[in-house]
Amino acid sequence: MLELESAHMIKQPFLAAFADRKVFFEDLSQRWLYRKTNCVWKLVFLVFLGSCGIYMCMSGTEKQLPQYRAVLPHPMSKAGALCLKNDVPVVKYRYYPQPLTFNRKECKCTPVQRFVVFSMQRTGSGWFEALLNSHPNLSSHGEIFSVEKRRENIKRIKKNLDNLYNLDWISSASKNECTAAVGFKWMFNQGLMEYKGEIATYLKQNHVSVIFLFRRNILGRYVSILANVFDREKKQLNGTHRAHVHSKEEADLLAAYKPIVNLTSLIPYMERIEQIMMDAQLTFNGTRHMILFYEDLMKRPSALKRVQKFLHLPFEELESKHVKIHTLPLSEQVENWKEVSEHLKGTKYESFIY
Repeated sequence: MLELESAHMIKQPFLAAFADRKVFFEDLSQRWLYRKTNCVWKLVFLVFLGSCGIYMCMSGTEKQLPQYRAVLPHPMSKAGALCLKNDVPVVKYRYYPQPLTFNRKECKCTPVQRFVVFSMQRTGSGWFEALLNSHPNLSSHGEIFSVEKRRENIKRIKKNLDNLYNLDWISSASKNECTAAVGFKWMFNQGLMEYKGEIATYLKQNHVSVIFLFRRNILGRYVSILANVFDREKKQLNGTHRAHVHSKEEADLLAAYKPIVNLTSLIPYMERIEQIMMDAQLTFNGTRHMILFYEDLMKRPSALKRVQKFLHLPFEELESKHVKIHTLPLSEQVENWKEVSEHLKGTKYESFIY
């Protein structure tokens, strides 16, 4: 009994102490739980704030990126990056070439506009290009793809384009290191429509601006072609053929010839020319472009202002030494005009005869 009482007496303090410790640990665990819960909520709150901040930053960036991409040239060269770093303003469709053949010196941060003139023979493109080249800051290098070897495949075409747009194409039209616009003439029958898909992609990727130069009166263009073919065979100017002349005497001599128009092939020919013009516009519609007509260049001085604005050039009074060959009405340029006019009456080309 004594042993049981002694054991009972020892057990009670032990149990009391154990109970106190149990309460202590339970209390401690509860307090830890509260602290843990507070930490978890703080962590969740911080993650939420961080997520909001990241979302706001990304949203702001997404709104700015299209504008940023819209004004930067593609691809951005080292020179362009340096000019941007120096806070030089950048305009869409301009870039900073690094020529291999010369140093742009103080003009290295002068952006250059790339362009191409799409046209057909006897549409006034030679005269138009002469006008463009009278601008001190523009170089247009003529029909570079009139040479078949330069357009034998798309790889060669792209190589020549890269060379020209990097200001490394040397011709009589080349300007100084401060060139602000560089381009050339490309006729539809010089490989352009043969590789039209690849070329359209190249022009869009490299931000090349396109100028379509057409002639509204395609009958007048046809008459000019017939006269030009005749002179190529006869070489009327001292045994030489001239597509363009620089004196009134030369113009009068060439204009004296009056071709006979083949009535059978006339309408099919004009329909084919219209189809080529429509196909070209549809193919290159995704490029930055403008449409210009020969007749507007002849009658509206504002047309040249539009071109200079399109190319982001300072306005200049442009001039050319070319002399227009055919100045008389079509009725006085064609030998069988009466038959031609009767043949076209009642057709969609009737307006061309007036």
